[in-house]
Amino acid sequence: MKKLVFATNNKNKTEEIRLALQNEFEVLNLEDIGCFVDIPETADTFEGNATLKSTYVKENFELDCFADDSGLEVEALNNEPGVYSARYAGERDNQANIALVLEKLKGNSNRNARFKTVISLILGNENYLFEGIIEGTLRESLTGKKGFGYDPIFQPNGYDVTFAEMDMSEKNQISHRAIALKKMITFLKSQ
Repeated sequence: MKKLVFATNNKNKTEEIRLALQNEFEVLNLEDIGCFVDIPETADTFEGNATLKSTYVKENFELDCFADDSGLEVEALNNEPGVYSARYAGERDNQANIALVLEKLKGNSNRNARFKTVISLILGNENYLFEGIIEGTLRESLTGKKGFGYDPIFQPNGYDVTFAEMDMSEKNQISHRAIALKKMITFLKSQ
């Protein structure tokens, strides 16, 4: 089975991707290849951050890899937190990030939001980008115990539950990451 490095240390995201790619590729994460560097995400776009991470792995480990950058874009907050989703309230703290979004939305009837993922896949010397977006609304309080990040307040359009109330297998069918990943898998199979 072909090996692909997923440039992340996030075990939740790694497991999500492994489940989605289980019969196609052996997915390794940064720990698996002995990369313990916190790769800087200094770009101001999802595309830029994803490319920084995949390029780092390719240049330093000479392995084909992919990296993603994802975030929550809230319409009423001018698409904040966006690329700053993981550190919106300072250091990586999911509860503080959710609290800040809910505080900024207090009294606002526009709860429209979307999750966006961009994957940068480097095969050989080429960089390919794949985007996934899922639209939804934000709840006023947390619901559900599954998932991670903003999942307890994000309710995708067409569903009456949040991502945090869904089984991972159900979320993996519809999430922003799943949409981008399906595009990448289709591309990989066409090579």
